[in-house]
Amino acid sequence: MKITTIGRGNIGGGLARLWEQAGHEVTTLGREGGDASDAEVVLVAVPSGSISEALAKVTGLRGKVAIDSANAFGGRNEQYESFAHEVKAHTNGPTAKAFNANFATLYEQVAAQRVRPSCLYAADDDAREVTEQLIRDAGYEPVGLGGLENARALEDFVPGVFAKAGQVFYRFAPPDEL
Repeated sequence: MKITTIGRGNIGGGLARLWEQAGHEVTTLGREGGDASDAEVVLVAVPSGSISEALAKVTGLRGKVAIDSANAFGGRNEQYESFAHEVKAHTNGPTAKAFNANFATLYEQVAAQRVRPSCLYAADDDAREVTEQLIRDAGYEPVGLGGLENARALEDFVPGVFAKAGQVFYRFAPPDEL
């Protein structure tokens, strides 16, 4: 799969490395922006307060499947229901919220875990399959939280829970998997 990450930091760069190891073709774009026309999917991995600014510097986004990974540490544009909705307003394509509840500093350790750690996500129906594949290809087990209308709940979940827990892997499992 052809993936473009918008953001080269811990999340964008870290996932790019994991996806390249899984056999994907990944292009990373930084602050200068660039062209995402060749991508089948884009990962938006920029600080939350700069989503619109960053996406304005990228061409070829229209209609692309997009995965947003932002948390509210860098501000929030309340004009949008969630960061994922802000991304969707720029791409006009199927959108998902994922990887915001996983610590990028632990990416290099994910493959060594006894059980695949979880990655919570919320997604439009047309973004679900590719999001689940990329979650698995990064070494995580996808745990769906429903449609994109649940993206804000996922964003709000992170600061409260992980501020207390610190950097951890986690596993959510439905009762039939226990």
